[in-house]
Amino acid sequence: MKRMARVKPLADLVEACIGPSFAAQGFASTDILAAWPEIVGERLARHCQPSKLEWPRRRRRDEEARPEPGTLVVRVDGAFALELQHLGPIVIERINAHYGWACVGRIVMRQGRIGGGARKAAPPPLDPVQRGEVALAVSKIEDAALREALDRFGIAVAADSKR
Repeated sequence: MKRMARVKPLADLVEACIGPSFAAQGFASTDILAAWPEIVGERLARHCQPSKLEWPRRRRRDEEARPEPGTLVVRVDGAFALELQHLGPIVIERINAHYGWACVGRIVMRQGRIGGGARKAAPPPLDPVQRGEVALAVSKIEDAALREALDRFGIAVAADSKR
């Protein structure tokens, strides 16, 4: 009898892979990046992104005390720095509400490009045979939205492996 592998949510795998890197930057989890558009709104999220959460040093005798709020370092496009500065108290309030405790006390802005800077070149055209293989692989999926998403993903993977 063939045993099926237990399916795990992608979020669990991503957390295990990049969680240690985020912990080095002061983030307890990758959640703040995933929830950033929800916290600050889509428009502002396109122009700013959290890069580090700095925690104040704790005194030894205060180990049991509740931690002081940290400083969130946010990379922001130059034109939106003023807007983020004005919305700072609201953003802090929304972050703290998202986590359920006062984890952020202030925001420090660092000017920089958001979205990776240079635009990526268009992927090379996909070989018709590979395109057919991807289409065949996803054709049995009944849910149309899932089928289309997996089709796009398969095309991207095939194009990337071609490079």
